Amino acid sequence: MPDSTAVNTMFARIARRYDLANRLLSGGVDRWWRRRLVAAVREIHPQTVLDLATGSGDVAFALGRSLPSDVAIIGLDFCRPMLEEAEAKKRRSGGFANVSFRPGDGLSLPLGDGSVDAVTIAFGLRNMADRRRALSEIRRVLRRPHGRLFVLEFSQPASWFRPVYYFYIQRVLPRLAGLVTGDRAAYEYLGRTIGEFPDRAGLSAEIRGCGFSAVTATKMSLGIVALHTAAV
Repeated sequence: MPDSTAVNTMFARIARRYDLANRLLSGGVDRWWRRRLVAAVREIHPQTVLDLATGSGDVAFALGRSLPSDVAIIGLDFCRPMLEEAEAKKRRSGGFANVSFRPGDGLSLPLGDGSVDAVTIAFGLRNMADRRRALSEIRRVLRRPHGRLFVLEFSQPASWFRPVYYFYIQRVLPRLAGLVTGDRAAYEYLGRTIGEFPDRAGLSAEIRGCGFSAVTATKMSLGIVALHTAAV
């Protein structure tokens, strides 16, 4: 499992150019992934949404654009420079009154039991030092019986595509990202953690093992990304 201090330090280093790197290195497809996530959240008509590991706030803002203006959206992250980027984007937009950002650790959420209708986490579960603890904390803050979890995360692609994909994320992506962010090591970490992360079946089993039910997994982009949903 990743080391929390090292992950925090790494994201602090790349915070200012994080969004640019995401757009370039994903070819813009990251926007489509977020739209699929937001569409799934919209279907359950939540009143309160926690976007965990919100980073620079892209998912929180996408939720703010798509959901009714009376839905409270809380973006939570333990890396202050990333939260500063999110706050700066909110100020520049002049909107998103229902979107707020707070510091907080996914292993000890600063929220009460049963306080939110939905939790989203996009490309953040992989960085948790203890996934089981993070999932248990998420389950604790979700309202029963209708609370829902939405996990957008890298997965294991189709076997025929895997050699090409891993060559890209382990050899090509770190070099390109190093040019964009000045921090090649951060994206070497990305390649390692993707390779070590469970496939759809494995992550689904982990989610069920933490007490969730009705777990589903939808693959996207040849399986390099998956959207997992679950109920409390």
